[in-house]
Amino acid sequence: MEAALVSVATGVLKPVIGKLTTLLGNEYKRFKTVRKEIKSLTHELAAMEAFLLKMSEEEDPDVQDKVWMNEVRELSYDLEDAIDDFMQSIGDKDEKPDGFIEKIKNSLGKLGKMTARHRIGKEIQDLKKQIIEVGKRNARYRSHEAFSKTVNATVDPRALAIFEHASKLVGVDEPKAEIIKLLMEADVRASEQQQQQQLKIVSIVGSGGMGKTTLANQVYQELRGQYECWAFVSVSRNPDMTKILRTILSEVAKKDYATTEAGNIQQLVIKIIDFLADKRYFVVVDDIWDVDTWDIVKRAFPATSSTSRIITTTRMNSIAHLCCSSFNGHIYNIRALDMVHSRQLFHTRLFKSDEDCPSYLQEISEQILEKCDGLPLAIIAISGLLANTERTKNIWNQVKDSIGRALERNPSVEGMMKILSLSYFDLPPYLKTCLLYLSIYLEDSTIEKKGLIRRWIAEGFIHREGRYTAYELGERCFNELLNRGLIQPAETNLYGIVKSCRVHDTILDFITFKSREENFITLLGVPILTNENQSKVVRRLCLQGVEEGNSTILTAGLVLSHVRSLILVRGLVEIPSLEEFSHLRILDLSFQPLEDHHLEVIVRLFQLRYLNLQRTKISKLPEQIGHLGCLEVLDLRGTFVKELPASIVNLRKLMHLLVRSALEYSLR
Repeated sequence: MEAALVSVATGVLKPVIGKLTTLLGNEYKRFKTVRKEIKSLTHELAAMEAFLLKMSEEEDPDVQDKVWMNEVRELSYDLEDAIDDFMQSIGDKDEKPDGFIEKIKNSLGKLGKMTARHRIGKEIQDLKKQIIEVGKRNARYRSHEAFSKTVNATVDPRALAIFEHASKLVGVDEPKAEIIKLLMEADVRASEQQQQQQLKIVSIVGSGGMGKTTLANQVYQELRGQYECWAFVSVSRNPDMTKILRTILSEVAKKDYATTEAGNIQQLVIKIIDFLADKRYFVVVDDIWDVDTWDIVKRAFPATSSTSRIITTTRMNSIAHLCCSSFNGHIYNIRALDMVHSRQLFHTRLFKSDEDCPSYLQEISEQILEKCDGLPLAIIAISGLLANTERTKNIWNQVKDSIGRALERNPSVEGMMKILSLSYFDLPPYLKTCLLYLSIYLEDSTIEKKGLIRRWIAEGFIHREGRYTAYELGERCFNELLNRGLIQPAETNLYGIVKSCRVHDTILDFITFKSREENFITLLGVPILTNENQSKVVRRLCLQGVEEGNSTILTAGLVLSHVRSLILVRGLVEIPSLEEFSHLRILDLSFQPLEDHHLEVIVRLFQLRYLNLQRTKISKLPEQIGHLGCLEVLDLRGTFVKELPASIVNLRKLMHLLVRSALEYSLR
């Protein structure tokens, strides 16, 4: 697969070079001053792009190289913005005015455009000087070697096997039986009165990547049929309590309350209590991080239902003790895999069912597994890396030596990050970019494959290549991330095709850190993620929960005029002003309190490629929507729009128009 148009490694150097080549064509001959600067710049940028691609394979480049890489990448974004402004300013050169007044207006307009062209031309000259200066400061264009890479066009069934049903999960049978026993047998510590009056709870505790969620889910799947109602809900670090309670109510009542206005927290708690009051229920509350969250959730469960059961999972012993003290409970400390099960998981990913580990790799395999220390996520990550390398003793030794002794020092954090870092730097540049983009999603999100691939394409990470469409190549990227164990399948159809995925929270931590480090995505909201070394010039902005009057505070001191992607999640109270976002390409306002008047600004975002208005209060699209000539995806599902304006036919690049079935096209 060719290098992506846009990547975390090279920024937008590739499309910049393409646009510079276009500006050297016959159509732009009259702009002689700018052409002189462009010609000398194109070759310099091409050499820099090749060097950046090589450097992106280096896990720990020296400080000078890293500074240089960041400077070139950031300058590439500024250069593309300047070129786009220049091309926009001359976009209507062929229009011929009629009438005296129109000629006067046109002359004044041309004068303004000439001023704009002169200003933008000077910007391009200044940026060229900066590029040359940066290149001189780092005059070491050298190549580096990395592990060999392959791209799989389909999902490797061995990668899916480790996430499939209980019969194929490794090392789960014994702990599952132990938890079921704790849930079902009488508690000798409790009095007879306590046993009759209190529901029973088991809290599974262990570090990230140990398999707590997988274990809880297996117990849940086996036992839920024995109860009148059941629910499985993931909480995560920054919970939306209203959404969580709606999910519990939806699942136990078997009605869809998740997307309706079903009341505030207190009202939802009362509704759940009333529904569960005389029923036997089984609920799993996964991934609890703080006391306040549990204090709210536990109120929804009638404590006197002695025949009901609850499982919680958490990383913190204090939370596990709190959960158990609320009811009649047991703490279950999840154990790491023993060597037999570690080996089984490792081999399941790397070798076919009728294939053994080659004798020349057996000793190295054992050494790698010792360093993984029985952590399932570490084994999955490292085996995913090895599955995409040659089976040679030399390469496997390189991987083993790269892990170092980090896992032995701190297996829950430092070593895991080292494992994930190895897997990350083994990815080709386009896959690094696609993976880091997943940091825009909240913890425990179910990510639809189709929607994700459309975003990748609109961002420019993937493009048509040869006989393959951009979407087909997007599927290949999605499948390879599955194969490497960096994303997990969430839903599959009847034919075994993965329709959606999830990102383990430990992996999400890692890619969020890398996104901020590379100034790839800026995340603001709850919690407010800060990094004293992070660039003030924002390229992609993701607002994760902004309360009324707080968006200005969060973005204070940041330069927003070069933002290319604006993504709002978690139901904001306040929509930020879009006046400053003149270079937007991606705009996701889905599920936000958006109304028709907000579109007045949106139709002036001429570089926009992806516009998601799903589940907003929009009822009418403006006629000027046809001015968005670059728009490729328009999502109107769940809005109040009943007809489309005639100018929709001007959207020549539109590839996906997502609407409800009753929508009509109108030539009004």
